[in-house]
Amino acid sequence: MAGRRRVSGASVVALCLLLVSLVACGGGPATDAARAEVQSLLDRRAEAVLDRDAAAYAGTGTRAGFDNLRAVPLADWSYRVTALDRTGDSATASADLLYRVAGHDRFPVVTTRSLSLSRDRDGDWSVDSDRPARKSGQQLWDQGPARAVRGERSLVLGVGQPAGKLRDYADLADRAVPAVSDAWGPEWTRRVVVLVPGSLEGMAGLLGSPASSYRGIAAVTTGATGTDGPAPADRVIVNPDAFGLLGDPGRQVVLTHETAHVATRAHTSASTPLWLSEGFADWVGYRGGDRAPAEVAPELAYAVSRGEVPGALPEDEDFGFSGDADGLARAYEGGWLACRMIAGHWGEERLRAFYRAVGAHPSRDGAVENALAEVLDTTPETFTLQWHDYIQDALT
Repeated sequence: MAGRRRVSGASVVALCLLLVSLVACGGGPATDAARAEVQSLLDRRAEAVLDRDAAAYAGTGTRAGFDNLRAVPLADWSYRVTALDRTGDSATASADLLYRVAGHDRFPVVTTRSLSLSRDRDGDWSVDSDRPARKSGQQLWDQGPARAVRGERSLVLGVGQPAGKLRDYADLADRAVPAVSDAWGPEWTRRVVVLVPGSLEGMAGLLGSPASSYRGIAAVTTGATGTDGPAPADRVIVNPDAFGLLGDPGRQVVLTHETAHVATRAHTSASTPLWLSEGFADWVGYRGGDRAPAEVAPELAYAVSRGEVPGALPEDEDFGFSGDADGLARAYEGGWLACRMIAGHWGEERLRAFYRAVGAHPSRDGAVENALAEVLDTTPETFTLQWHDYIQDALT
C-alpha cells in the first residue's frame, strides 16, 4: 500500500492485512473498478463494430473476427458484463452480447460470450480473445467471413458458400414468406433471416450441439417461444449437407415449414405440443401442393399397410432428432395429418384459432383439451378416434 507507515501491534498488522485482502481480492473496490473499466472497453469495442472502424476496434485488443462481420447489416451491437474473474493483470469476463440485424430484428439476439483480457503497464485493459461461452452456440461469423445476400423479404447470411447458392436460398425464402402469410395471416414480421454455414458441423456449432443430433435434418428454426414479453429474433439455420440432397419442391417445403415457425412463434408456448407446432408448419409447407398424402407421409403409409395405425397422437419425445429416424418421420407425418384433418373438417380459420388457443393456455395441462372443446367443439377421445380413421382413409 503506497505511503504505508511502520506500525507496531499484532492486531493493527492483522487489520491492515485484512484490508489489503478485501481490496485486492474478489468483491471489493478493486474488482468493481476493473469491471467498470472492462465494461467501458467493451462499449468502445461495440461502437467500433457499428462504425466499421477497424483501427478503433484494434485499439481495444485483438481484431480477430472484425473482418468476418463486415457484410452483416447491424442495427445494434453491445456488451453487458455479467461477471469478472480477475487475477492480477489478467481477467476473464462473462458478457451478454446483444445485437440486431438491420431491417429484420425488432428485438435483439442475446448470446453469452467469454472474453480473455489483459492489462498493460499503463493500467489499460485489452481484449485478447472473444469466444462463445461454455454451452453457448457460435455466431455465424465465429466460423469465418460472413457473406450476405438480400432478398425482397429475406436476408441470407452464409459462411463458406458462394453468392449464387445463397441467392437460391433467398429466392426460396422470398416465396415462403407470402405462402406463410396466406396460411397464417399477416400478423407477423413477414421477413426471415436464414443462416447457411459451410457444413453439418457448422450448423451444430451454431446450435451448440453435437453434429450427430442433426444429421439428416435439413433445417431448424431457433428462437424463444411464448407470448410474455418481446420475442427475440428467430433464425432459420440450414444444414447444407442434408438440404443439398433435396429436390426443388422439397427445398421449398423445408424453407416454408421453417418460416411458418417464425410466423407462429409469438403464439407458440410451453403449452403447445410438438405434434401441433410441427404438424402446423408441415401443413403450411405442403399447403397448395398436389402431392398425395401417401407421398407426403410414406412411413405412416407403410405402417398402415401393415395394419399398424397409431392409436394416439405423437408425444413430444417422438420428435427427438437423435432417436429412430423412421419413428421421427412418423411423428411429423402424424402431426401433419392431424392439422390437415382440422383444416379439412373444421376449416383453416378454425385451425388457426385452435393453434392460438392452445398456445395461450397458461400450462400444458388442459391446453389441447380446452381448445378442442372451445374451438372445435369436440373431446380428446373423439378427436383421436377421428384422426385414427382419417389416417386410414388418407393413406390407403
